[in-house]
Amino acid sequence: MVFVLYSGIRRRTDRRVGQAAAVVAGEILIFAANGFHCPLTPLARRLGDPTGSVTDIYLPTWFAHNLPAIHVPLIIIAVVLHARNLKSAGAGFSGGPPRGAEGRHG
Repeated sequence: MVFVLYSGIRRRTDRRVGQAAAVVAGEILIFAANGFHCPLTPLARRLGDPTGSVTDIYLPTWFAHNLPAIHVPLIIIAVVLHARNLKSAGAGFSGGPPRGAEGRHG
């Protein structure tokens, strides 16, 4: 998600961003299909966590409990940025290097 946002801000919409966005979209679909609950929650419960939470292991509690509310605006921003990029590119998604990159090497 960070890469998709960064690329949108830098006006780089290419094949790699499309692949990263497909991964993000897949995660969203899995999350939605699971009733907007993490699909790992039952596994965490079976392994001994009474709450079924795994995000609190590596994230602050407030952040872990608000992940959907934090990610939805970021996803919307990324979509808007890349839509802008595609619109300004004229012909749309080309899958090639970003505009203006023809002279860059290395």
